[in-house]
Amino acid sequence: MTKLFKNKKVLIMGLGLNGGGVGVAKFFCKQGADVLVTDLKTKEQLKESVEKLKRLKIRYALGGHEEKDFLSAGLIIKNPDVPSTSPYLEVARKNNIQIETDVSLFFKLSKAFIIGVTGTKGKSTTASLIYHLLKSKYKRIFLAGNIGVSPLELLAKIKKNDKVILELSSFELEDLKQSPQIAVITNIMPDHLNRYAGMAGYIEAKKIIFKYQAEKDFLVLSADDPTSREFAKEAGSKVIFFPKDVEAKGLRLFGKHNLSNLSAAIEVAKLLKVPAENIKKSLKSFKGVPNRQEFVKEVNGVKYFNDTTATIPQAVISAIDSFSEEYPSGKIFLICGGVYKGVDYRAMAEKIEERSVGLILLPGSGSDKIKEALGDYAKVNAASSMQEAVKKAAELAEAGDLVALSPAASSFNLFKNEFDRGAQFVKAVKDLK
Repeated sequence: MTKLFKNKKVLIMGLGLNGGGVGVAKFFCKQGADVLVTDLKTKEQLKESVEKLKRLKIRYALGGHEEKDFLSAGLIIKNPDVPSTSPYLEVARKNNIQIETDVSLFFKLSKAFIIGVTGTKGKSTTASLIYHLLKSKYKRIFLAGNIGVSPLELLAKIKKNDKVILELSSFELEDLKQSPQIAVITNIMPDHLNRYAGMAGYIEAKKIIFKYQAEKDFLVLSADDPTSREFAKEAGSKVIFFPKDVEAKGLRLFGKHNLSNLSAAIEVAKLLKVPAENIKKSLKSFKGVPNRQEFVKEVNGVKYFNDTTATIPQAVISAIDSFSEEYPSGKIFLICGGVYKGVDYRAMAEKIEERSVGLILLPGSGSDKIKEALGDYAKVNAASSMQEAVKKAAELAEAGDLVALSPAASSFNLFKNEFDRGAQFVKAVKDLK
């Protein structure tokens, strides 16, 4: 593609460790831009990401931001995790400096047909399912976004009418002034209330996925989610509802929530004329998404599952229900806790007591709130590290039981991110004898 950003002074605000920031930096380097990466984290903390960029010509300002860097930039690409209220971005706005995210820039530059998937839970599985189903009919299909792949990395490859599936978090939606041709909302539950002024702010961010749609576009909503159903009244596009339950058609994932994800994906496949036979055949080969109720290993008759992306109470409730349904005779032990996200743990506490779930709590403000919600519930243990938590779970569990990392909280007090938390759990499980 034409080098639109050759010699342009591009400041990347927030390199991060999930892979998206690395993709953004690579894109602008290939474009011949003058790239400066700035992050509050130090070089040591960002070692993995910096290592991936070592052969590229990039300037770094790590361990803090400086106002002068923002004032001298021609274009600022902010990491979605950076709130729009950042004082450095305010300074840039006052000086009419263009601020984008990789997603907002992709929407402006891409000629692809975009399918956007958002929701509180299930968006990764639904986006991956859509990708898997569409691949059975179309050759040129791409998957990017909140799954750790910057859509800018795809820009050079994409041709007109190629199909791109983007998983979009509320943070990524905040800065958009365009919507995808097909927008999917899996569900809406309380989340990220430490970032938004209550549920209303979170819901407004999610609504951006269909806010700019045209009449010929499609909005795919859950028929069983009350908040999503309300969105239909505001939509300027064609609305399609997907039911909660659908015939599993050979899907190898367990849990009722996955039937809802499957239902949404099938509606999108049908919209894009994927034959029913293709859908049925494709589902048999879908293996699920890493870090989401992912089976790791069986040790001494105990099954271990990595569910690190269960960062809200409702996701943990779903996990308990899924595991109880799949393994009715075994006891459940959950490794939980971390940093508080402003959510309510009462319903989760009730489910834990009802199913007599054993808990191993990692340190953090979220763990304190979980303990508070559980009151004098006896089956609670503490651990100071993931290794200790897995070891403790292994001591408590017997053959036929299962252990899952299903945290209901953020990860950044002990881990680089939720994927690092999952990786540490997997390693600790694999180290068990």
